[in-house]
Amino acid sequence: MYNYYLFYKPYNILSQFTDEGNKQGYGSLVTIPKDVYNVGRLDSDSEGLMILTNDKSLNQLLLQPKNAHKRTYYVLVEGVVTEKAIQQLREGVSITIDGQSYDTRRADARIIDTPELPERNPPVRFRKTVTDTWIELKLTEGKNRQVRKMTAAVGFPTLRLVRVAIGGITMDDPTPGKLVELTRNFIIQNMDV
Repeated sequence: MYNYYLFYKPYNILSQFTDEGNKQGYGSLVTIPKDVYNVGRLDSDSEGLMILTNDKSLNQLLLQPKNAHKRTYYVLVEGVVTEKAIQQLREGVSITIDGQSYDTRRADARIIDTPELPERNPPVRFRKTVTDTWIELKLTEGKNRQVRKMTAAVGFPTLRLVRVAIGGITMDDPTPGKLVELTRNFIIQNMDV
């Protein structure tokens, strides 16, 4: 029997079931069958939505580059973002992946008002003298630390990174550690694959 879940990974939790060193894996937060794994990853210092399943064919389908589905992120960056920086993100920027230069695909990017998100523990540092900006980024690829590298490449370091949608899949009342059961059909219908 296959299992399908949508999980809100909290900040400082690994994108793996088991703990590693002094870092917790998501298995310490949820009770799921041991053969269920995450489709894709979020860095421990990122938070938000992940799909978990033991359906290997779905996992392969979702991770195939030709089935590039959008992932939507809300990103808090340091500084006042310029329209020039937004345009650069839209056109794609050059970043480094595994020591090699890589030109990202075009992205949907825009400045947004402060979104309603769960509090992060610990909270992002607050400074009265520096203004921060929230942006929404929609990518169809997911290289290692790509969002952070992209915002840094246009001059705005990432302070908080939250994945809020995978394809058309979102979570009502997103809460760190929340687990919602899904079906394969629901995932397929909302991923355009």
